[in-house]
Amino acid sequence: MSVYLGRFGQVELKRQSFDGLKYSVVNPSDINTSKKRFSFDFDIGLLHSGDQLEIRSTDGSILAFVAAAGWGNSQQQSAGTWYVYIDDLGGIRLYSSFDDALEGLSVNAIALQSIATNIPISVKIVNSIARILAQCTSFELNTNRETVDTTALGEEFRSNQSSLISGSGNLRAVWEYLPTEVDNNPAETVHYLMQLALRTEIGSGFAAKLYIKTAGDYSLGTAADDELWYEIDAIVTQAGVSYGADAYVEIAIDFVTTGPIRLRAKTITSNIILQENTDDILLEQDATARLLQEVVA
Repeated sequence: MSVYLGRFGQVELKRQSFDGLKYSVVNPSDINTSKKRFSFDFDIGLLHSGDQLEIRSTDGSILAFVAAAGWGNSQQQSAGTWYVYIDDLGGIRLYSSFDDALEGLSVNAIALQSIATNIPISVKIVNSIARILAQCTSFELNTNRETVDTTALGEEFRSNQSSLISGSGNLRAVWEYLPTEVDNNPAETVHYLMQLALRTEIGSGFAAKLYIKTAGDYSLGTAADDELWYEIDAIVTQAGVSYGADAYVEIAIDFVTTGPIRLRAKTITSNIILQENTDDILLEQDATARLLQEVVA
């Protein structure tokens, strides 16, 4: 019997927003070109550092307050997508990378330009790439299927039918604020989950993959590249902090699922195409050569 330890598990997060577009106006007085900082009217808690925003002018005009270098083709356009840093006064800096947005340094921010007229805009928080949750120490996922009592009068035994499935769980992690990496890939800081619990206007939702087995684990006698994980959409319902002088700072996040709970598996597949009788398909040019399929990673 194999003993399986959870050291090959991990949690992968993707930011989500439920409320669509936020409309506002960028005024000439809202822009500080020397500090690469601007602002528009939004409620406290709507945006957080590291969010990826799609900013679009609602009248079709170009976003003249963003320098041309802010776009990949170095041409000003009517819409663009950037990562943002939000300071304590609600000021915004734009960045091309997630890590730079978390640091919030002026030197790495995208340059801004002065404007002469107001620019009406719409702002949408877009899903960024999935990131590993940094310093996660454990997670728990519980599923529950409700039942409906269908017992009729005169029956001797009670009968039930299955109904809806719901899920809930929790995450525990070492609190981390500064950007970090896991296996050379950008990682989501635990601080983001605490911010989710405080959001009001756009909700506290996130998408997650809860990995039970990741590539590189032989402890169950399975192939090294096999993977097994739960895939969920959830909202944060509670965030707590454990703080002590003689221990590291740890947070605990409770969540409930908001949609399907899927148990998915990725196994190694053969790159050989077989016939219905399981024989190889041989090439006409070489009777000893087999037809192979292209495997996309």
